[in-house]
Amino acid sequence: MTWTMVRIFVYEPLSADDPETTAALGRGSPAHQEMLAAGRAMRDAIVHDLARIPGVAATLAVGEQEAGHPWPQVSTASALPGEGAVDFVRRQSPLHDLCWVVAPETDGLLLGLHEAVGEARWIGCSPAAIRLASSKRATCAALAAAGVRTPLAFVAKHDGPWIVKPDDGAGTMETRLHLSRGNAELDLQRRRRAGRTPVMEPFVAGEPLSLALVVGPDLAQALAFNRQHLELDAAGWLHDLGVQAAAIPAADPRAAALHALASRVAAAIPGLRGYVGIDLVWNEREGPVVIEVNPRVTCAYAGLSALLQRNLAADILAAHARDPAPEVAADVAA
Repeated sequence: MTWTMVRIFVYEPLSADDPETTAALGRGSPAHQEMLAAGRAMRDAIVHDLARIPGVAATLAVGEQEAGHPWPQVSTASALPGEGAVDFVRRQSPLHDLCWVVAPETDGLLLGLHEAVGEARWIGCSPAAIRLASSKRATCAALAAAGVRTPLAFVAKHDGPWIVKPDDGAGTMETRLHLSRGNAELDLQRRRRAGRTPVMEPFVAGEPLSLALVVGPDLAQALAFNRQHLELDAAGWLHDLGVQAAAIPAADPRAAALHALASRVAAAIPGLRGYVGIDLVWNEREGPVVIEVNPRVTCAYAGLSALLQRNLAADILAAHARDPAPEVAADVAA
């Protein structure tokens, strides 16, 4: 696909030094440093891919203190002093043909940024799909109704550990394992009294995996099967130690089931578009059990183009151009 000078704004809130997102994590805290590194890695991987596509002019959102970047053909933009993420993105959106946002669903941030950009310029999932996937409870219910196995399938007869986590959390943030249902219910009640919206679900034993998908109006292609590395501390808190992209080879006996799962999840959540991540556990008895769906770029994107020897951004833009909703000028090469 050859693009006719398409201007794309790439935004990730922490690397752009968004004051609200940074303050919520505590500037300089371990959580802030961890999520900043992850956000910058995803952002840079996207820009690296875009910079290699003829006819695409990328603009990178950066913080005032960011020293520079290695792509001379990529311009930069920074927020005004005190300008929040939504206002900054809303200001930049009309200056570009498309906007590619990397942000968590937590507290409605991703959905708010979609509203600031508008459907015509947005690369990625529809508002309805983002809203559904932003709730772990609603996602599991929708998938279960479509016949996709989720932790809900284990509720009735589960006598093992339970997980309590935020309904709209990202990664393993505030995710805790309890050995008994009673302790999990106490944690659930404490969080509700604190004004939060937690969910409680059975802990599903197995190998933590994730799928990297490119979804368009006429396809749902699983590009890579990734291995997630998680750690449980002495207090039962779950910690994300990173992802090994494309760790499961195409010849793995589980591959056919994972490809089928990708298609079923995409069919169950209308409006999934662009890069989509599916977190799951491969249970020895039940097979793949979907934990959540990420309606955005995930950490697995960083380095994935090199591993697969293909430009994922080009794949995603091609899927976007096939969608009849956005008005994007693109010419398909012979």
